[in-house]
Amino acid sequence: MLHTHAPSLNETFDIAVIGAGVVGCAVARRFALAGAKVIVIEKGSDILSGASKANSAILHTGFDAPPGSLELELIKAGRAEYLAIRDRLSLPLVTTGALVCAWNEAEAGKLDAILAQGRENGIAELRALSGAQARATMPGLSERLVAAIEVAGEHVIDPWSAPLAYLTQAVALGARLLREAEILASAFDGEWTLATTVGEVRAHAVVNAAGLYGDVVDERLGFAPEFEIRPRKGQFVVLDKAAFPHVPCIILPVPTEITKGVVVCPTAFGNVLVGPTAEEQQDRTRATVETSELEALLKRGAEIVPALAGMPVTAVYAGLRPATESKAYRVFSRPARRAITLGGIRSTGLSAALGLAQHAERLHAAFGAGFTAPGLAPEVTLPNLAETRERDWQRPEHGEIVCHCELVTKREIEAAFESAVPPGDFGGLRRRTRAGMGRCQGFYCNARLAEMTRGRLSTPLAADDGDEA
Repeated sequence: MLHTHAPSLNETFDIAVIGAGVVGCAVARRFALAGAKVIVIEKGSDILSGASKANSAILHTGFDAPPGSLELELIKAGRAEYLAIRDRLSLPLVTTGALVCAWNEAEAGKLDAILAQGRENGIAELRALSGAQARATMPGLSERLVAAIEVAGEHVIDPWSAPLAYLTQAVALGARLLREAEILASAFDGEWTLATTVGEVRAHAVVNAAGLYGDVVDERLGFAPEFEIRPRKGQFVVLDKAAFPHVPCIILPVPTEITKGVVVCPTAFGNVLVGPTAEEQQDRTRATVETSELEALLKRGAEIVPALAGMPVTAVYAGLRPATESKAYRVFSRPARRAITLGGIRSTGLSAALGLAQHAERLHAAFGAGFTAPGLAPEVTLPNLAETRERDWQRPEHGEIVCHCELVTKREIEAAFESAVPPGDFGGLRRRTRAGMGRCQGFYCNARLAEMTRGRLSTPLAADDGDEA
Protein backbone atom coordinates (compact mmCIF):
# COMPACT_ATOMS: atom_id res chain seq x y z
CA MET A 1 0.00 0.00 0.00
CA LEU A 2 1.33 3.47 -0.90
CA HIS A 3 1.04 6.47 1.40
CA THR A 4 0.74 10.14 0.53
CA HIS A 5 0.67 11.05 4.22
CA ALA A 6 2.99 9.94 6.98
CA PRO A 7 2.02 6.83 8.97
CA SER A 8 0.81 7.13 12.52
CA LEU A 9 3.52 7.92 15.06
CA ASN A 10 2.82 4.66 16.87
CA GLU A 11 4.24 2.84 13.84
CA THR A 12 8.02 2.46 13.81
CA PHE A 13 9.93 1.17 10.80
CA ASP A 14 13.14 -0.82 10.86
CA ILE A 15 14.63 1.16 7.96
CA ALA A 16 13.79 4.58 6.56
CA VAL A 17 15.31 5.00 3.10
CA ILE A 18 15.58 8.66 2.12
CA GLY A 19 15.35 9.07 -1.65
CA ALA A 20 13.54 6.97 -4.27
CA GLY A 21 16.14 7.10 -7.02
CA VAL A 22 17.67 3.93 -8.38
CA VAL A 23 19.88 3.51 -5.30
CA GLY A 24 17.05 4.09 -2.83
CA CYS A 25 14.78 1.65 -4.67
CA ALA A 26 17.51 -1.00 -4.68
CA VAL A 27 18.19 -0.45 -0.96
CA ALA A 28 14.48 -0.75 -0.14
CA ARG A 29 14.33 -4.05 -2.01
CA ARG A 30 17.41 -5.46 -0.31
CA PHE A 31 16.19 -4.71 3.23
CA ALA A 32 12.63 -5.85 2.46
CA LEU A 33 14.02 -9.15 1.16
CA ALA A 34 15.95 -9.45 4.44
CA GLY A 35 12.69 -9.10 6.39
CA ALA A 36 12.93 -5.46 7.47
CA LYS A 37 9.94 -3.16 7.78
CA VAL A 38 10.86 -0.45 5.26
CA ILE A 39 9.61 3.01 4.38
CA VAL A 40 10.94 5.01 1.43
CA ILE A 41 10.70 8.79 1.83
CA GLU A 42 10.75 10.69 -1.46
CA LYS A 43 10.79 14.48 -1.89
CA GLY A 44 9.28 14.33 -5.38
CA SER A 45 5.84 13.26 -6.50
CA ASP A 46 7.21 10.09 -8.07
CA ILE A 47 10.23 7.82 -7.94
CA LEU A 48 13.27 8.71 -10.10
CA SER A 49 12.37 12.40 -9.90
CA GLY A 50 15.99 13.49 -9.40
CA ALA A 51 19.30 12.40 -10.92
CA SER A 52 18.08 8.88 -11.74
CA LYS A 53 15.62 9.99 -14.39
CA ALA A 54 18.38 11.04 -16.84
CA ASN A 55 21.26 8.72 -17.64
CA SER A 56 22.84 6.82 -20.51
CA ALA A 57 21.34 3.45 -19.42
CA ILE A 58 24.61 1.51 -19.72
CA LEU A 59 25.20 -1.56 -17.57
CA HIS A 60 28.90 -1.10 -16.88
CA THR A 61 31.52 -3.77 -16.29
CA GLY A 62 33.78 -1.53 -14.18
CA PHE A 63 36.68 -1.84 -16.61
CA ASP A 64 37.57 1.84 -16.15
CA ALA A 65 36.73 2.24 -12.45
CA PRO A 66 39.61 3.06 -10.07
CA PRO A 67 41.41 -0.21 -9.22
CA GLY A 68 40.70 -1.43 -5.70
CA SER A 69 37.94 1.14 -5.19
CA LEU A 70 34.60 0.66 -3.50
CA GLU A 71 33.01 1.84 -6.74
CA LEU A 72 34.60 -1.02 -8.68
CA GLU A 73 33.54 -3.59 -6.10
CA LEU A 74 29.94 -2.38 -6.12
CA ILE A 75 29.65 -2.02 -9.90
CA LYS A 76 30.75 -5.64 -10.30
CA ALA A 77 28.41 -6.82 -7.54
CA GLY A 78 25.49 -4.79 -8.87
CA ARG A 79 26.02 -5.97 -12.43
CA ALA A 80 26.21 -9.60 -11.32
CA GLU A 81 22.97 -9.34 -9.36
CA TYR A 82 21.18 -7.58 -12.22
CA LEU A 83 22.16 -10.39 -14.59
CA ALA A 84 21.05 -12.97 -12.01
CA ILE A 85 17.59 -11.49 -11.35
CA ARG A 86 16.64 -9.78 -14.61
CA ASP A 87 14.69 -12.71 -16.03
CA ARG A 88 12.67 -13.09 -12.82
CA LEU A 89 11.84 -9.37 -12.87
CA SER A 90 11.22 -9.24 -16.65
CA LEU A 91 14.02 -6.73 -17.19
CA PRO A 92 15.63 -6.37 -20.63
CA LEU A 93 19.28 -6.59 -21.56
CA VAL A 94 20.47 -5.39 -24.98
CA THR A 95 23.79 -7.16 -25.55
CA THR A 96 25.61 -4.47 -27.48
CA GLY A 97 29.20 -4.52 -26.28
CA ALA A 98 31.26 -1.33 -26.43
CA LEU A 99 34.24 0.20 -28.19
CA VAL A 100 36.51 2.71 -26.45
CA CYS A 101 37.56 4.78 -29.43
CA ALA A 102 40.71 6.87 -29.88
CA TRP A 103 40.34 9.56 -32.54
CA ASN A 104 43.93 10.85 -32.53
CA GLU A 105 47.39 9.61 -31.63
CA ALA A 106 47.34 11.25 -28.21
CA GLU A 107 44.17 9.34 -27.27
CA ALA A 108 45.56 6.16 -28.81
CA GLY A 109 48.56 6.51 -26.52
CA LYS A 110 46.24 6.14 -23.50
CA LEU A 111 44.62 2.88 -24.62
CA ASP A 112 47.34 0.58 -23.27
CA ALA A 113 46.85 2.03 -19.79
CA ILE A 114 43.06 1.64 -20.07
CA LEU A 115 43.50 -1.96 -21.20
CA ALA A 116 45.89 -2.70 -18.33
CA GLN A 117 43.53 -1.07 -15.83
CA GLY A 118 40.61 -3.10 -17.11
CA ARG A 119 42.53 -6.33 -16.75
CA GLU A 120 43.69 -5.31 -13.27
CA ASN A 121 40.02 -4.77 -12.45
CA GLY A 122 39.32 -8.38 -13.39
CA ILE A 123 37.53 -7.69 -16.68
CA ALA A 124 38.64 -10.40 -19.08
CA GLU A 125 36.55 -9.55 -22.14
CA LEU A 126 38.84 -6.77 -23.42
CA ARG A 127 40.58 -6.68 -26.78
CA ALA A 128 42.86 -4.11 -28.37
CA LEU A 129 41.87 -3.27 -31.95
CA SER A 130 43.40 -1.26 -34.73
CA GLY A 131 41.22 1.33 -36.43
CA ALA A 132 40.56 -1.07 -39.30
CA GLN A 133 39.66 -3.92 -36.96
CA ALA A 134 37.24 -1.70 -35.04
CA ARG A 135 35.58 -0.57 -38.26
CA ALA A 136 35.20 -4.21 -39.25
CA THR A 137 33.35 -4.74 -35.97
CA MET A 138 31.19 -1.67 -36.62
CA PRO A 139 31.41 -0.56 -40.26
CA GLY A 140 29.68 2.79 -39.67
CA LEU A 141 32.55 4.27 -37.67
CA SER A 142 34.43 7.20 -39.15
CA GLU A 143 37.62 6.56 -41.11
CA ARG A 144 39.30 8.94 -38.65
CA LEU A 145 39.36 6.22 -36.01
CA VAL A 146 42.94 5.42 -34.97
CA ALA A 147 42.49 2.53 -32.53
CA ALA A 148 40.03 1.10 -30.01
CA ILE A 149 39.45 -1.31 -27.15
CA GLU A 150 36.55 -3.73 -27.41
CA VAL A 151 34.67 -4.23 -24.10
CA ALA A 152 32.35 -7.12 -24.81
CA GLY A 153 30.50 -6.99 -21.49
CA GLU A 154 29.17 -3.43 -21.62
CA HIS A 155 25.44 -3.52 -22.40
CA VAL A 156 22.32 -1.36 -22.53
CA ILE A 157 19.32 -1.75 -20.20
CA ASP A 158 16.02 0.01 -19.50
CA PRO A 159 17.04 2.62 -16.89
CA TRP A 160 13.52 3.18 -15.53
CA SER A 161 12.01 -0.29 -15.34
CA ALA A 162 14.91 -1.60 -13.24
CA PRO A 163 14.41 0.66 -10.20
CA LEU A 164 10.63 0.36 -10.59
CA ALA A 165 11.00 -3.42 -10.38
CA TYR A 166 13.20 -3.13 -7.28
CA LEU A 167 10.66 -0.97 -5.47
CA THR A 168 7.70 -3.01 -6.71
CA GLN A 169 9.24 -6.11 -5.16
CA ALA A 170 9.88 -4.20 -1.93
CA VAL A 171 6.24 -3.03 -1.82
CA ALA A 172 5.07 -6.60 -2.40
CA LEU A 173 7.02 -7.45 0.76
CA GLY A 174 5.27 -4.70 2.73
CA ALA A 175 7.48 -1.65 2.12
CA ARG A 176 5.80 1.77 2.06
CA LEU A 177 6.44 4.70 -0.28
CA LEU A 178 5.90 8.20 1.10
CA ARG A 179 5.84 10.79 -1.70
CA GLU A 180 6.16 14.59 -1.67
CA ALA A 181 7.87 14.24 1.70
CA GLU A 182 10.96 16.39 2.13
CA ILE A 183 13.11 15.77 5.20
CA LEU A 184 13.04 18.99 7.25
CA ALA A 185 14.67 18.00 10.54
CA SER A 186 15.34 14.98 12.71
CA ALA A 187 15.96 13.78 16.23
CA PHE A 188 17.66 10.64 17.49
CA ASP A 189 16.87 9.23 20.93
CA GLY A 190 17.77 5.63 20.27
CA GLU A 191 15.30 5.79 17.41
CA TRP A 192 15.00 8.31 14.61
CA THR A 193 12.15 10.77 14.36
CA LEU A 194 12.15 12.33 10.89
CA ALA A 195 10.12 15.50 10.40
CA THR A 196 8.86 15.70 6.83
CA THR A 197 6.58 18.04 4.92
CA VAL A 198 3.72 15.55 5.38
CA GLY A 199 4.31 14.52 9.00
CA GLU A 200 6.71 12.57 11.17
CA VAL A 201 8.21 9.14 10.57
CA ARG A 202 9.90 6.99 13.20
CA ALA A 203 12.54 4.41 12.32
CA HIS A 204 15.24 2.36 14.00
CA ALA A 205 17.77 3.18 11.26
CA VAL A 206 18.10 5.48 8.26
CA VAL A 207 19.78 5.16 4.86
CA ASN A 208 20.47 8.45 3.11
CA ALA A 209 20.20 7.84 -0.65
CA ALA A 210 19.10 11.38 -1.45
CA GLY A 211 21.32 11.89 -4.50
CA LEU A 212 21.57 15.57 -5.36
CA TYR A 213 20.56 16.45 -1.80
CA GLY A 214 22.70 13.88 -0.04
CA ASP A 215 24.81 16.46 1.79
CA VAL A 216 21.72 18.50 2.73
CA VAL A 217 19.99 15.44 4.17
CA ASP A 218 23.11 14.50 6.14
CA GLU A 219 23.08 17.98 7.66
CA ARG A 220 19.37 17.65 8.53
CA LEU A 221 20.16 14.33 10.17
CA GLY A 222 22.57 16.22 12.40
CA PHE A 223 25.87 15.07 10.90
CA ALA A 224 28.88 17.27 10.30
CA PRO A 225 29.52 17.83 6.57
CA GLU A 226 31.78 15.13 5.12
CA PHE A 227 31.14 15.83 1.43
CA GLU A 228 29.66 18.50 -0.79
CA ILE A 229 27.36 17.90 -3.73
CA ARG A 230 28.53 19.83 -6.78
CA PRO A 231 25.85 19.26 -9.42
CA ARG A 232 27.17 18.34 -12.85
CA LYS A 233 24.78 18.88 -15.74
CA GLY A 234 24.71 16.49 -18.66
CA GLN A 235 22.81 17.33 -21.83
CA PHE A 236 21.67 14.60 -24.23
CA VAL A 237 20.29 14.35 -27.74
CA VAL A 238 18.00 11.44 -28.62
CA LEU A 239 18.06 10.63 -32.33
CA ASP A 240 15.20 9.15 -34.32
CA LYS A 241 14.72 5.40 -34.57
CA ALA A 242 16.11 5.53 -38.10
CA ALA A 243 19.53 6.03 -36.47
CA PHE A 244 19.37 2.74 -34.56
CA PRO A 245 20.70 0.40 -37.31
CA HIS A 246 23.81 2.59 -37.65
CA VAL A 247 24.86 2.20 -33.99
CA PRO A 248 24.81 -1.49 -33.00
CA CYS A 249 27.19 -1.01 -30.07
CA ILE A 250 28.15 1.56 -27.45
CA ILE A 251 30.82 4.01 -28.63
CA LEU A 252 32.81 5.30 -25.67
CA PRO A 253 35.46 8.03 -25.73
CA VAL A 254 38.84 7.96 -24.06
CA PRO A 255 37.87 9.46 -20.66
CA THR A 256 39.43 12.48 -19.00
CA GLU A 257 40.05 13.21 -15.33
CA ILE A 258 36.72 15.08 -15.20
CA THR A 259 34.29 12.99 -17.23
CA LYS A 260 33.76 9.76 -19.12
CA GLY A 261 32.99 12.02 -22.10
CA VAL A 262 30.42 11.98 -24.89
CA VAL A 263 28.95 8.56 -25.64
CA VAL A 264 27.09 7.45 -28.76
CA CYS A 265 24.96 4.44 -27.96
CA PRO A 266 21.78 2.61 -28.86
CA THR A 267 18.93 2.60 -26.38
CA ALA A 268 16.64 -0.21 -25.33
CA PHE A 269 13.81 1.81 -26.89
CA GLY A 270 15.21 1.76 -30.45
CA ASN A 271 16.76 5.23 -30.52
CA VAL A 272 20.35 6.48 -30.42
CA LEU A 273 21.65 8.63 -27.57
CA VAL A 274 24.44 11.19 -27.91
CA GLY A 275 25.81 12.76 -24.73
CA PRO A 276 26.27 13.77 -22.04
CA THR A 277 28.05 17.05 -21.66
CA ALA A 278 29.72 17.74 -18.30
CA GLU A 279 28.95 21.20 -16.95
CA GLU A 280 29.38 22.29 -13.34
CA GLN A 281 26.59 24.37 -11.82
CA GLN A 282 25.22 25.30 -8.41
CA ASP A 283 21.50 24.83 -9.08
CA ARG A 284 20.35 21.38 -7.92
CA THR A 285 16.89 21.52 -9.46
CA ARG A 286 17.05 23.03 -12.95
CA ALA A 287 18.90 21.36 -15.81
CA THR A 288 18.42 23.51 -18.89
CA VAL A 289 19.21 22.50 -22.45
CA GLU A 290 21.34 24.88 -24.49
CA THR A 291 21.19 25.11 -28.27
CA SER A 292 24.94 25.53 -28.68
CA GLU A 293 25.74 22.44 -26.60
CA LEU A 294 23.11 20.34 -28.37
CA GLU A 295 24.44 21.40 -31.76
CA ALA A 296 27.91 20.43 -30.60
CA LEU A 297 26.63 17.00 -29.58
CA LEU A 298 25.00 16.49 -32.98
CA LYS A 299 28.23 17.51 -34.71
CA ARG A 300 30.25 15.17 -32.51
CA GLY A 301 27.88 12.27 -33.14
CA ALA A 302 28.19 12.75 -36.91
CA GLU A 303 31.99 12.90 -36.64
CA ILE A 304 31.94 9.51 -34.90
CA VAL A 305 29.29 7.85 -37.08
CA PRO A 306 28.93 9.84 -40.34
CA ALA A 307 25.52 8.28 -41.12
CA LEU A 308 24.11 10.22 -38.16
CA ALA A 309 24.60 13.54 -39.97
CA GLY A 310 21.20 15.13 -40.54
CA MET A 311 19.39 12.41 -38.61
CA PRO A 312 16.11 13.72 -37.11
CA VAL A 313 16.14 14.52 -33.40
CA THR A 314 13.39 12.90 -31.34
CA ALA A 315 14.13 14.62 -28.03
CA VAL A 316 16.65 16.64 -26.07
CA TYR A 317 17.00 16.63 -22.31
CA ALA A 318 19.39 17.40 -19.50
CA GLY A 319 20.02 15.77 -16.16
CA LEU A 320 22.09 16.50 -13.08
CA ARG A 321 24.58 14.09 -11.57
CA PRO A 322 25.42 14.26 -7.84
CA ALA A 323 29.14 14.87 -8.28
CA THR A 324 31.20 15.86 -5.24
CA GLU A 325 34.66 17.20 -4.46
CA SER A 326 35.96 13.64 -4.95
CA LYS A 327 35.59 11.11 -7.77
CA ALA A 328 35.00 8.39 -5.16
CA TYR A 329 31.66 7.29 -3.80
CA ARG A 330 30.98 9.08 -0.51
CA VAL A 331 29.76 6.24 1.71
CA PHE A 332 29.63 6.63 5.49
CA SER A 333 28.33 4.44 8.29
CA ARG A 334 27.58 5.76 11.78
CA PRO A 335 26.74 2.73 13.95
CA ALA A 336 26.22 4.75 17.14
CA ARG A 337 23.28 6.50 15.47
CA ARG A 338 22.31 3.69 13.08
CA ALA A 339 22.69 5.79 9.95
CA ILE A 340 24.22 5.06 6.55
CA THR A 341 24.97 7.60 3.81
CA LEU A 342 25.30 6.53 0.18
CA GLY A 343 26.48 9.78 -1.39
CA GLY A 344 28.26 10.99 -4.51
CA ILE A 345 26.90 8.16 -6.66
CA ARG A 346 27.49 9.59 -10.10
CA SER A 347 27.28 8.08 -13.58
CA THR A 348 27.76 4.46 -12.49
CA GLY A 349 24.83 4.47 -10.06
CA LEU A 350 22.50 2.46 -12.30
CA SER A 351 25.07 -0.33 -12.56
CA ALA A 352 26.14 -0.20 -8.91
CA ALA A 353 22.71 0.24 -7.29
CA LEU A 354 22.19 -3.40 -6.36
CA GLY A 355 25.78 -3.60 -5.15
CA LEU A 356 25.27 -0.47 -3.04
CA ALA A 357 22.19 -2.11 -1.53
CA GLN A 358 24.22 -5.20 -0.62
CA HIS A 359 26.85 -2.93 0.94
CA ALA A 360 24.24 -1.03 2.95
CA GLU A 361 22.93 -4.32 4.32
CA ARG A 362 26.46 -5.32 5.38
CA LEU A 363 27.01 -1.96 7.08
CA HIS A 364 23.67 -2.25 8.86
CA ALA A 365 24.67 -5.65 10.25
CA ALA A 366 27.24 -3.83 12.41
CA PHE A 367 24.35 -2.00 14.12
CA GLY A 368 23.50 -5.25 15.88
CA ALA A 369 19.94 -5.63 14.60
CA GLY A 370 18.90 -8.62 12.55
CA PHE A 371 15.77 -9.52 10.60
CA THR A 372 13.90 -12.66 9.69
CA ALA A 373 13.71 -13.13 5.95
CA PRO A 374 10.18 -13.74 4.64
CA GLY A 375 11.11 -16.73 2.48
CA LEU A 376 10.56 -16.78 -1.25
CA ALA A 377 10.62 -13.38 -2.93
CA PRO A 378 7.29 -12.45 -4.53
CA GLU A 379 7.03 -12.68 -8.29
CA VAL A 380 7.25 -9.31 -10.07
CA THR A 381 6.53 -8.94 -13.77
CA LEU A 382 6.89 -5.52 -15.36
CA PRO A 383 5.62 -4.56 -18.80
CA ASN A 384 8.36 -4.68 -21.42
CA LEU A 385 9.31 -1.32 -22.96
CA ALA A 386 12.35 -2.53 -24.90
CA GLU A 387 12.21 -2.86 -28.67
CA THR A 388 14.27 -6.05 -28.52
CA ARG A 389 11.37 -8.01 -26.99
CA GLU A 390 7.65 -8.32 -27.64
CA ARG A 391 5.69 -5.19 -26.78
CA ASP A 392 2.07 -4.99 -25.64
CA TRP A 393 0.84 -3.63 -28.98
CA GLN A 394 1.97 -6.88 -30.58
CA ARG A 395 -0.32 -8.91 -28.34
CA PRO A 396 -4.03 -9.52 -28.91
CA GLU A 397 -6.80 -7.44 -27.36
CA HIS A 398 -4.55 -4.57 -26.35
CA GLY A 399 -7.27 -2.03 -27.10
CA GLU A 400 -6.55 1.48 -28.30
CA ILE A 401 -3.12 2.69 -29.38
CA VAL A 402 -2.83 5.94 -27.42
CA CYS A 403 0.71 7.03 -28.35
CA HIS A 404 1.37 6.15 -31.99
CA CYS A 405 5.02 7.26 -32.02
CA GLU A 406 5.96 4.77 -29.30
CA LEU A 407 3.04 2.37 -29.86
CA VAL A 408 1.77 2.62 -26.29
CA THR A 409 -1.56 0.94 -25.65
CA LYS A 410 -4.44 1.96 -23.46
CA ARG A 411 -3.97 -1.32 -21.61
CA GLU A 412 -0.39 -0.35 -20.70
CA ILE A 413 -1.46 3.03 -19.35
CA GLU A 414 -4.27 1.55 -17.28
CA ALA A 415 -1.92 -1.15 -15.98
CA ALA A 416 0.56 1.52 -14.83
CA PHE A 417 -2.09 3.18 -12.66
CA GLU A 418 -3.31 -0.15 -11.31
CA SER A 419 0.22 -1.30 -10.40
CA ALA A 420 1.71 -1.52 -6.92
CA VAL A 421 3.73 1.66 -7.57
CA PRO A 422 1.52 3.84 -9.79
CA PRO A 423 2.87 7.04 -11.37
CA GLY A 424 2.55 10.20 -9.33
CA ASP A 425 3.18 12.66 -12.14
CA PHE A 426 3.31 12.76 -15.93
CA GLY A 427 7.06 12.13 -15.99
CA GLY A 428 6.45 8.97 -14.02
CA LEU A 429 3.80 7.83 -16.50
CA ARG A 430 6.17 8.49 -19.40
CA ARG A 431 8.92 6.47 -17.74
CA ARG A 432 6.54 3.55 -17.09
CA THR A 433 4.99 3.44 -20.57
CA ARG A 434 7.00 5.66 -23.02
CA ALA A 435 3.79 7.57 -23.78
CA GLY A 436 4.65 11.00 -25.19
CA MET A 437 8.34 10.17 -25.61
CA GLY A 438 8.34 9.67 -29.36
CA ARG A 439 8.92 11.79 -32.42
CA CYS A 440 6.02 14.21 -31.78
CA GLN A 441 6.82 14.51 -28.04
CA GLY A 442 3.17 14.23 -27.09
CA PHE A 443 1.77 16.70 -29.65
CA TYR A 444 -0.81 14.18 -30.85
CA CYS A 445 -1.40 12.04 -27.74
CA ASN A 446 -1.29 14.51 -24.84
CA ALA A 447 -4.98 15.43 -25.14
CA ARG A 448 -5.96 11.77 -24.89
CA LEU A 449 -3.48 11.24 -22.05
CA ALA A 450 -4.93 14.24 -20.21
CA GLU A 451 -8.38 12.67 -20.47
CA MET A 452 -7.16 9.27 -19.28
CA THR A 453 -5.13 10.66 -16.36
CA ARG A 454 -7.70 13.16 -15.06
CA GLY A 455 -7.54 13.25 -11.27
CA ARG A 456 -4.72 10.72 -11.13
CA LEU A 457 -1.56 12.88 -11.22
CA SER A 458 -0.14 15.45 -8.82
CA THR A 459 0.01 18.05 -11.62
CA PRO A 460 -2.77 17.56 -14.19
CA LEU A 461 -2.13 17.60 -17.91
CA ALA A 462 -5.45 19.32 -18.55
CA ALA A 463 -5.75 22.95 -17.40
CA ASP A 464 -9.22 22.41 -15.93
CA ASP A 465 -8.44 19.11 -14.22
CA GLY A 466 -8.13 20.72 -10.83
CA ASP A 467 -11.59 22.28 -11.20
CA GLU A 468 -13.35 18.98 -11.53
CA ALA A 469 -15.28 17.71 -8.52
